[in-house]
Amino acid sequence: MTLPSKVRLVEVGPRDGLQNEKQPIGVADKVRLVDDLSAAGLSYVEVGSFVSPKWVPQMAGSAEVFAGIRRQPGVTYAALAPNLKGLEAALESGVEEVAVFAAASEAFSQRNINCSIAESLARFAPVVEYARSHQVRVRGYVSCVLGCPYEGEVAPEQVARVARELAAMGCYEVSLGDTIGTGTAGATRRLFEVVGREVPRERLAGHFHDTYGQALANVYASLLEGIAVFDASVAGLGGCPYAKGATGNVATEDVVYLLQGLGIDTGIDLEALVAAGQRICDVLGRANGSRVARALQARAG
Repeated sequence: MTLPSKVRLVEVGPRDGLQNEKQPIGVADKVRLVDDLSAAGLSYVEVGSFVSPKWVPQMAGSAEVFAGIRRQPGVTYAALAPNLKGLEAALESGVEEVAVFAAASEAFSQRNINCSIAESLARFAPVVEYARSHQVRVRGYVSCVLGCPYEGEVAPEQVARVARELAAMGCYEVSLGDTIGTGTAGATRRLFEVVGREVPRERLAGHFHDTYGQALANVYASLLEGIAVFDASVAGLGGCPYAKGATGNVATEDVVYLLQGLGIDTGIDLEALVAAGQRICDVLGRANGSRVARALQARAG
């Protein structure tokens, strides 16, 4: 199959990347990160999450972050809003797009949001309907698509059923997430082959964690299947509080480097992106999780 000529990257660092950090991160630092990312050419940034701060303390200031960012034309500033209360708060903050999430694993769904997959989908239906009635687009996430920390392997047919439900209720795009990073290239191709029978591939995205070092291989495998949208997190920030040992998302810098090497257009300034990632790593006092960033910095310095 011919590789896509253009790929859209969904930057999830400010939300999925920061939500598991233990130390408090100030609103100003979050605003700076979002502004740095949009200035680097990211056309889609997931800024925060409108969920109870009791469950995700790091996302407590999302409304303030939305109020502080410098909105760039052509950039989508999105947020996670899994219920009507969160959606209303997101709309008040001027959020242009929201995301809801379901799991492909029953055990993970119970541990993560305390309900079955069917119950979670039923809860999301009014959220999606309300959002769309306010001209706000909704993106769907499916977690544990290539493995579950509690159930082990997850059948691609099960992923396809959940993705089909999300698409049917009005999610314009469904992102398939390898939450624990156990997926391999062969399994990834099989996943998109099966799910692609239920949801058109132009409505699917890939979301890969790098726990086993396979994320870039899985991105490439997805490209071979015609997938042209990928979630990534600057500096490889992230993890999952309900998946022990799961490391960060694939680093945006590493994906950009891969795509540039393939001659695929992203519209992203890699040098500016590396600087953005390093700035937030300095704030967090942690090592940069992007191999490309570390290599470029070593060469420069």
